[in-house]
Amino acid sequence: MTNAVIKVKLVRSLIGQMEKHRKVIDGMGLRKINQVKELQDIPEIRGMVAKVGHLVRIVE
Repeated sequence: MTNAVIKVKLVRSLIGQMEKHRKVIDGMGLRKINQVKELQDIPEIRGMVAKVGHLVRIVE
């Protein structure tokens, strides 16, 4: 198992978003706009990022 990480940044507000999208963002630990979290680069996290791709960006 690798220790690879990805940095995920919340770039859009959750106001008006679907409840399941809010829960995905909460599951990633993001709370505020422009907050960046380092998460493990595993398929589960990649799937979460894909689901809310319109709200987050992967930063380097």
